[in-house]
Amino acid sequence: MPPRRISDVNYMDVDSDSDVSIVDDDDFGGRNKKGKGKATDKKKKDKGKSKAKEQPYAWEASYTRSWDTVQEDEAGSLQTAVADLMARSRRRRLLAPSGAIRRTIIRHLILILDLSSSMLDRDMRPNRFDLTLEYAREFIVEWFDQNPLGQIGVVGMRSGLGERLGEMSGSPQDVLKSISERHKIEPAGEPSLQNAIEMARSSMSHLPTHSSRELLIIYGSLTTVDPGNIHETLASCIKDKIRVSIVSLAAEMKICREFSDKTGGQFGVAMNEGHYKDLLFELIPPPFLRSTTTTTSSSTKQTTSIPADLMLMGFPTRLPPTSAPALCVCHSALKSEGFLCPRCGAKVCDVPTDCDICGLMIVSSPHLARSYHHLFPVKGYIAVTTLQDSPPPSQNCHACARPFPPPITSTISEGMSPLSRYKCPDCNNDFCTECDVFVHEVVHCCPGCGK
Repeated sequence: MPPRRISDVNYMDVDSDSDVSIVDDDDFGGRNKKGKGKATDKKKKDKGKSKAKEQPYAWEASYTRSWDTVQEDEAGSLQTAVADLMARSRRRRLLAPSGAIRRTIIRHLILILDLSSSMLDRDMRPNRFDLTLEYAREFIVEWFDQNPLGQIGVVGMRSGLGERLGEMSGSPQDVLKSISERHKIEPAGEPSLQNAIEMARSSMSHLPTHSSRELLIIYGSLTTVDPGNIHETLASCIKDKIRVSIVSLAAEMKICREFSDKTGGQFGVAMNEGHYKDLLFELIPPPFLRSTTTTTSSSTKQTTSIPADLMLMGFPTRLPPTSAPALCVCHSALKSEGFLCPRCGAKVCDVPTDCDICGLMIVSSPHLARSYHHLFPVKGYIAVTTLQDSPPPSQNCHACARPFPPPITSTISEGMSPLSRYKCPDCNNDFCTECDVFVHEVVHCCPGCGK
């Protein structure tokens, strides 16, 4: 290759690693400018690389998060990563109030699903619609498990209309059946937020005042096709004390935020699949009873609590499968199994429900007992950090009787015990990490003191 001539303007170095010209047209022989050009080009390159690393694509976030959260420790074990995940659950539970708070345990919820064409977007795997159906099934099962005295109805919105997919029922099988046939609820057209809310509101007009009225809207569109003024619907929801919670899959809309804020519900925008599920499952525990604010003649606001009223309930008699078939009052079908109303003797298929003959609320005693853990939650256990100031500790967990693991030498998250010991503040018994989570999330009763 012949030597380079500075005067040759058409010369180009093929070995150069830059596509930016470093030769100034006005001054070919300026070495200072040449070096400065290379330095500037390198800085731009490095700046672009660092900027690309700081701002990944949106679809890369879930993959990056998956291997960033689970990391091996110095010994190559995943025990530290698992402890961090349990610490997040523990901190979230400790933030919840542990005292006795008035909640509504008799709940009536209408699940409103967006069935518009925007639910076919694939920003969530496999798409928004299939993922929503999957999470809705899990939500319904868990909701009935923690709220056995509640009832759920399902409403869909597509093609500018509101469609009733399932009547309000206290049986999880009936609610799951309403969203099981996928070909009948295929997304199409645009949603109508006002029509869906009005349909759900009309189905709650007959409910008693001691029960909660809630709407959970899963919204994936950025538009709504409404026949009238939707702010009038908002005023009607506030008047009827209907709590509206919205989980958005696209972005925040002003009208959705107003519905949630003014009715006392929750609003959230799902950032990914995991966050979407968290937003849904945060709505499973019963809501707090809100106090009412009244304005007197002297323009002073007074906050008064809702008075407590006695409720009339009936415990039915369960019929065995060998009993004689009889017509039920709910479906007018011949069935052997069922429950007899203690007041009028009418036969119903499932409990809890309201008797169609005499209007008595029929519940079973196990359902009523399972609803009490929301009213009297278990106190949070205290993380034990040292054993020096305490009496001789036990070597085994008080619940599962397994020996405690050796102390963790690596750094741990806030709220976790390095000794894997958690002490009940009432009975002062020590529990392991697994039993601590199991007691607060499943059993809802301390094995040591029974509280």
